[in-house]
Amino acid sequence: MTETDASDATAVVYDLDGTLVRLAVDWEDVERRLVDLLEREGVDADPLSAWDLLSAAEDAGIGDEADELIASAERDGAAASERLPLADELVEREVPVGVCSLNHEEAVRIALDRHDLSAHVESVVGRGTVPERKPHPRALLAAVEELGVDPKDVLFVGDSKSDEETAERAGTRFEWV
Repeated sequence: MTETDASDATAVVYDLDGTLVRLAVDWEDVERRLVDLLEREGVDADPLSAWDLLSAAEDAGIGDEADELIASAERDGAAASERLPLADELVEREVPVGVCSLNHEEAVRIALDRHDLSAHVESVVGRGTVPERKPHPRALLAAVEELGVDPKDVLFVGDSKSDEETAERAGTRFEWV
């Protein structure tokens, strides 16, 4: 892995899971439990992934219950998470740092605390911080606004196509882990 080049960035925002840490979440189990929840409500959830399942649950009026099911697994997974090498780079940053994650904000904070990263992060935006979820740009823009910088001067570092799309929509630069 090479260090990210943010020499001219005025701030860096990182995704969390798969970028700074790896949450210990059994996503297959979470998806099975979401499918059970949706089928109880008469929703055919068979072809959907976890985030599509959450959207389907919201559409079915049981979004809060589905979100809490996911958030609970994420909180537990954050408490048992593994620190990834890029976390060391975050600690060494001399510019403001934020985290923008699809994971619930509580889980993000638990993971940052577990790996002694909280003191190095000035902005935390997770699911539930703002109403929209990545790849909607609002989540990343909320982190950027909290850091007090212009989006065009921000580097967003992530590990997914959704992260790349989020950066593009928000007007930040993007770099893959």
